[in-house]
Amino acid sequence: MFLQKSSNKINLFHLQKSSQKYLRVYRWNPFLYKKPWFNIYPISLNTCGPMILDALIQAKDLQDSTLTFRRSCREGICGSCSMNINGVNSLACLQPLNTKETFITIYPLPHMYIIKDLVPDLTHFYAQYKMIKPWLINKYVHSKNEYLQSKKDRAELDGLYECILCACCSASCPSYWWNHDKYLGPAVLLQAYRWILDSRDSNTDTRLKFLNHKMRLFRCHTIMNCSKTCPKNLNPGKAIASIKYKVSIL
Repeated sequence: MFLQKSSNKINLFHLQKSSQKYLRVYRWNPFLYKKPWFNIYPISLNTCGPMILDALIQAKDLQDSTLTFRRSCREGICGSCSMNINGVNSLACLQPLNTKETFITIYPLPHMYIIKDLVPDLTHFYAQYKMIKPWLINKYVHSKNEYLQSKKDRAELDGLYECILCACCSASCPSYWWNHDKYLGPAVLLQAYRWILDSRDSNTDTRLKFLNHKMRLFRCHTIMNCSKTCPKNLNPGKAIASIKYKVSIL
């Protein structure tokens, strides 16, 4: 009977130990005039939601209200909570907390200017997005209601329109790291291809001429980090290769 009780205690101890995770979070505050540091937040799986974002929210609510990060939809739709989790750019709301790692290391998106803690400055990223004119341009048809499109033409946009501009792919691209001021990056180029393929758009040639540039487009070296890290399982590398082909036959 004693041995059985001891065994139960041991099993309970291991259960409690395995249900504890530790978030090792990158911290930086521009107003503290100190180098970046790490804070470690213990998280119990028994009292926390299933995702990394749930753990971050719990750490902010219960342990450290100064912890700063972006979040919104919690469903992998808005792209706000993009960050580097255990060395991989991803969305915190899609990454499970209960993994084999006891320590989960979280950085902001790499090679971007940081506003505070896990919040990167995406001002330049969105300025580049604006450069490709991400809206429908039709010089010949002026519809007051809607622009009609066949099911076949609509299917061409699958794998492109789902991009949520989380910037995970661009932040994983070495070409974008070193040339972010000139190279548009995989996320913006994927979005550009979405409008190039749209059958309702009549500005295709102008869009391709704008992209036909040694830095804006051809700085891509097909490393394919972008396609590997995309949390929506899209393929920016393929889209960029398709743009290069269309430019070559322009």
